[in-house]
Amino acid sequence: MAIGTENGIKKSVKTDLYQHHDYYGIDELLDQDHILARDAIRDWVKEEVSPIIEHHANAATCPEHLFKQLGEIGAYGPSIPAEYGGGGMDDIAYGVIMQELERGDSGIRSMASVQGSLVMYPIYRFGSEEQKRKYLPKLGSGEMIGCFGLTEPDHGSNPGGMVTNVVDDGDSYILNGAKMWITNSPVADMAVVWAKNEEGKVIGLIVEKGMKGFSAPEIHGKWSLRASITGELVFEDVRVPKANVLPNVVGLKGPLSCLTKARYGIAWGALGAGLDCYDAALRYSKERIQFGKPIGQFQLTQKKLAEMITEITKGQLLVWRLGKLMNAGKATPGQVSMAKRNNVKIALDIAREARQIHGGMGITNEYSCMRHMMNLETVLTYEGTHDIHLLITGYDVTGLNAFS
Repeated sequence: MAIGTENGIKKSVKTDLYQHHDYYGIDELLDQDHILARDAIRDWVKEEVSPIIEHHANAATCPEHLFKQLGEIGAYGPSIPAEYGGGGMDDIAYGVIMQELERGDSGIRSMASVQGSLVMYPIYRFGSEEQKRKYLPKLGSGEMIGCFGLTEPDHGSNPGGMVTNVVDDGDSYILNGAKMWITNSPVADMAVVWAKNEEGKVIGLIVEKGMKGFSAPEIHGKWSLRASITGELVFEDVRVPKANVLPNVVGLKGPLSCLTKARYGIAWGALGAGLDCYDAALRYSKERIQFGKPIGQFQLTQKKLAEMITEITKGQLLVWRLGKLMNAGKATPGQVSMAKRNNVKIALDIAREARQIHGGMGITNEYSCMRHMMNLETVLTYEGTHDIHLLITGYDVTGLNAFS
């Protein structure tokens, strides 16, 4: 596959093999840079992810060689300035890149969105100039892999209840605690970790592999995101230099702002999974013959397909408008929650309907819909559960806090 570079994104000259399914002509709302980025990532997914992903999902192994490739194609931190190792593009470009990665697999998109939104973004926004120069170029290129430590074994939807803590010890902090369900952690070179100081305030620290007392055991037995590597972060009297503390943020607004950025990417990404399932179901409906005609000619199959493309189109318009608001600095966390909740749910519903259209073949790894369905069960829950995002919207529209 011949590759050139344009605006920080590796561009493929290979023709697009995917049906586009742009029912409302949304491409006309995108800039040329967005389309170039989307198509280049789509080509890479078709060449590098699609041929191997069913094997890795079936074996529950992570295709670790893709970490470096994701850096090479510009999938890490597309909206972070190029001088710090990002793509120097806008948030719509970031969105379409996440969409195409999740057409391949939610786990592949997770690899990239954690690196960009939950590791590079907090260092860029809250880090010192020295921290930015030290870490961001290596993270952007894929030379270094990072992870994000917020969720704890006993504190998921309530991050304020975290018990991971630091104690001041001169020019260092002593870090103790544990984090759970951490994407990339077993293979990560460093982690952005959130902990409470002695005053009970949340601070962010950059913790590097090799620091004594720091381990990251892998979590096994997942039925979902099987091609994504997940683990814990365990800290036993880990000495972290104060130079590794993110200096420009205190409190939960630090990790929550990172989650807002990541949730925005998920809202786009989930559409990719939905599009892949719709594409497969539409093709199959035209090929599968029953009672002497394609099953796509039956009313109930057409109902399923029509509802799929309707929900996809609504979701596309939702994230496009949200992307414009993000670019203008006007998007609210509540708006991001609405998009994440809506688009993941419709993608999961589409995956289930696509599985039904495929009949018995839908449960095999010859088709992608069952794998997407299993993955989306996790995406529905992580980085804010479906119900928590509903309550965020409820709080926005009523002004009444259901969490207190």
